[in-house]
This record gives sequence, structure tokens and C-alpha cells, in this order.
Amino acid sequence: MKVLVCGGAGYIGSACSEYLLDHGHEVTVFDSLVTGHEDAVDPRAKFVKGDLADRDLLNDVCRKGNFEGIMHFAAFSLVGESMKDPGKYFRNNVANAINMADAAVANGVRTIVFSSTAATFGEPDEIPIRETTTQAPINPYGESKLCFEKILRWYHEIHGLNYAALRYFNAAGASANFGEDHNPETHLIPIILQVAQGKRDKIMIYGDDYDTPDGTCIRDYIHILDLAQAHMLALNAPESGHYNLGTGNGLSVKEIIETARAVTGHAIPADMAPRRAGDPPRLIACSDRIKARLGWKPQFESAEAIIQSAWKWRQKFPNGYAK
Repeated sequence: MKVLVCGGAGYIGSACSEYLLDHGHEVTVFDSLVTGHEDAVDPRAKFVKGDLADRDLLNDVCRKGNFEGIMHFAAFSLVGESMKDPGKYFRNNVANAINMADAAVANGVRTIVFSSTAATFGEPDEIPIRETTTQAPINPYGESKLCFEKILRWYHEIHGLNYAALRYFNAAGASANFGEDHNPETHLIPIILQVAQGKRDKIMIYGDDYDTPDGTCIRDYIHILDLAQAHMLALNAPESGHYNLGTGNGLSVKEIIETARAVTGHAIPADMAPRRAGDPPRLIACSDRIKARLGWKPQFESAEAIIQSAWKWRQKFPNGYAK
């Protein structure tokens, strides 16, 4: 299958591109490199530097590419930034995504696989979180993703564009060649590994008085190769709709830190800090739907497997994608 990967120079997009190529698909990466890295583009893929705001370029790429599917990862994703600059998030994550959907319809693309997020649920009213759990975002980032989920449903109804919106939780880990390198870095595991590298003095734990076994927040971590498998399967989903992606095995902040200490052999000092506003005690996914309907089978469910892969990548690329 010929696939256009929008945002394919980013963390998850790069791993998904690699996975598609490893499984015999043809990949074109479309990325502005605003937050992505050119070195994160698999050398087997065709690369087009461009922004989804450029409707003419996007239409030209889709017309010439004869794509059967599009994977969409080209979104801004910093919750805190979205609370300060909501317009940036709605312009890129909604308006620019509409440009992509229009280009798909105009050029006969059959399917869009959309990288959505558990942030559409806000502070969920049930755990584990199911596809039917009430969606009530508490920040513009989550709202922007939910907006585009709804837009895709209408494009399916009106234009016949098939779609799969994959709502995933805490993406983590690395492939042999592609890993997590954000600036600024906001995700727990790479920050912990920066401590192990000596790039940070310590890790901060934001709150140890939650209603959880060890008092720290629990999250559902999912390996990016398991995410990649899900995205590839979703290209041929028998019906349009939404799928939650997680392992169903919540891990606390303290558990992640202890596992990282064991994997890296470093002490990884940790200090306590006050809670951050809007951090729910638990976020755990129920992924029964994608397992039953698409045959998804995650391969890297343990904290050890996830952190080992991220640590191996960090040792191979100690400065990330920096030249």
C-alpha cells in the first residue's frame, strides 16, 4: 500500500514509517520539521518538506502520490502550551488537518488513520477508559483532537472517507533506529533517562498523595512499536470508528523510576514536588475493541521492555538527533 505519513519526522511518525516499510508498504513522509527531525525520516521513505497549511503543496503531493492511505501525526501536543496559546493548537490541529482531509477526498485517498489521544477524555468518569467513556477535554490540546475526530466522522458520512481514530495513552520506548527527542522534553521516561545520562541532576515527582497504592499517578504506557502495529492494522479496518490503545496495565511514577534504575544501573535521584493541576490519579485504557476487531496483539507490555528499548536508543544516540 502507498501511504502518506504526515508528521513522519516526529517521534511516533518515524517509528510508524519504519514499521510500514519493514512490512512492505511504500511510504512518503510529509513534515514541516517544526518539531520533527530530518534524521528521523527513514532513508527508505520519500521525504517532502511541507506544512499542512500549504493546501496547494498538499494537493500536489496527494495527486502525484496516488496514496491509498494517510497517517496523520502532524499535531502540536504540549498540554501546557495549549493552555497559553489555544489558537496555535486549533489552527494546526484542526484547520490544517481539514486541509489534509480535503486533499484526501479530492485525490481519492481511501483511508485516514488519525493519531488521537486519551486527552479527549479529560478526567474520565470510569477506569479503565473505554471508547464509550464520556469525552470531556480539560485543555485545548485534547479539545483540538476531539474536534478533528468529529470532523472525520462527517467526512465519512458525506464523502465516504474511511477513518480510524486511535486514542492512545502514554507512548514510550524506541525502535532500534528511532526514539524520543523533544525540545523541550516533557515526557517522564526520557526525562528519567536524561538523569541517568547525567544531563539532569534529578527527576521531580509531582505529588505522592494520590489515591493510588504508592501515592503517585498511574499511567498506561504503550510501546511505539505496538502503536505502529495498530496503525498499520487500522489502514484496513473493516469499519470507520475509534479505538483506544493501551496495555491495560497501569504503572505508577515510582514504579517507572524504580524500573529505570534497574535497567540503567544509575541511582536516578528523585525529589517530591506539589501536584500539578489537572493530573488525574489514574489513566488506564481498555483496548478490547481493537484486539477483537483488528487482531491487535501488543508485544512489549512490561515496563522493563519499554525502558530497555528507550535506554538502548539513548546509548546509541546520546544527544538524540542533534548533529
